[in-house]
Amino acid sequence: MAEKRDYYDVLGVSKSASPDEIKKAYRVLAKKYHPDANPGDKTAEARFKEASEAYAVLSDPDKKRAYDTYGHAAFDANSQAGAQSGFGGFDFSSMDFSDLFSDLFGGGFGGGFSDIFGGGFGGGRQRRSNQPMKGNNLATQVTITFDDAIKGTEKSITINSYKETCPDCAGSGAKKGTGRVTCPKCQGKGQVVMQQRTAFGIMQSVQVCPDCGGSGTIIKEKCPHCNGTGYNTVSKTFTVSIPAGIDNGQSVRLAGCGEPGINGGPRGDMLVKVVVVQHPILKRQGMNIYSTVAIDFPTAVLGGDVKVKTSDGDVLLNIKPGTQSETKMRLKGKGVPLPRNPRQRGDHYVTIVVKVPTSVNDRQRKLLEEYRNIAE
Repeated sequence: MAEKRDYYDVLGVSKSASPDEIKKAYRVLAKKYHPDANPGDKTAEARFKEASEAYAVLSDPDKKRAYDTYGHAAFDANSQAGAQSGFGGFDFSSMDFSDLFSDLFGGGFGGGFSDIFGGGFGGGRQRRSNQPMKGNNLATQVTITFDDAIKGTEKSITINSYKETCPDCAGSGAKKGTGRVTCPKCQGKGQVVMQQRTAFGIMQSVQVCPDCGGSGTIIKEKCPHCNGTGYNTVSKTFTVSIPAGIDNGQSVRLAGCGEPGINGGPRGDMLVKVVVVQHPILKRQGMNIYSTVAIDFPTAVLGGDVKVKTSDGDVLLNIKPGTQSETKMRLKGKGVPLPRNPRQRGDHYVTIVVKVPTSVNDRQRKLLEEYRNIAE
């Protein structure tokens, strides 16, 4: 498999490009390489797919930040970077470009999306929409403490408008004793042929049937308990297991807890973004933890033990005689655990700062003067 090109090179923009510059660059490439404008041209098709994928990342601030940090590995579910970015295993085929293409071409383009991306783009020739399709993902977030992020925890989250399958119609949307009938507009195909004038002339595209929404069937008598939607809106609580070592901004996926599927398809997933509250003393960088400990002048000169706060509790750190300010000491294995292997941990680095008293009494001054005279 050929190595992916840098997304900035694909769109021909710099890393400092503004959102408008990124969008403008993609417009140009989308017009040039769109399948409807290049029928049968596999090279143009590949360039169009490449540009669309690049735009999917660089137009989204969170994905752009992950890409700038980890590169393509940010979206690899099997890499550590993918785990740390929160986007590991991201499915580019689920991106919705309908708003952009409506702006570009008035909704007239889209005829080649399903052949390239397998569906998911509004207004185009998608795969047969009357087939079972997975439901949309839900997104929410949960706030945890620094210690919970290091050790792992469980949290309860409540979704107030959760779509639960209607028990009366079992999700069909039809009244008990009735069923769905073939849509007369599309004759059960779930799609209709549309023609529209664009910048390239008259374009013909296959679109989702507006009457049946692509299912190929319609409901003549709606279920009175869900008004034909197939689901009821309820408040539901979920338990989220937060793995040890998760970082701020990463997400936990609850499989099958998203929106209901279409035509009997499975539910989507729920993506729970984790927000970690900053610790007043401990700071995290990657898999390591950093902190600062102040010691007095006598301890710096003579040595001794000082108490240091770590994610595992307080430990005694031995200060060697003659320790200088800004000395860094390592507590091996006291850092952040790797989410996929909690037994593997980073380190905790402690910076020693020597406190210099701002005032001294007469006896202290006399002793310090004697020390200075002896030292000279």
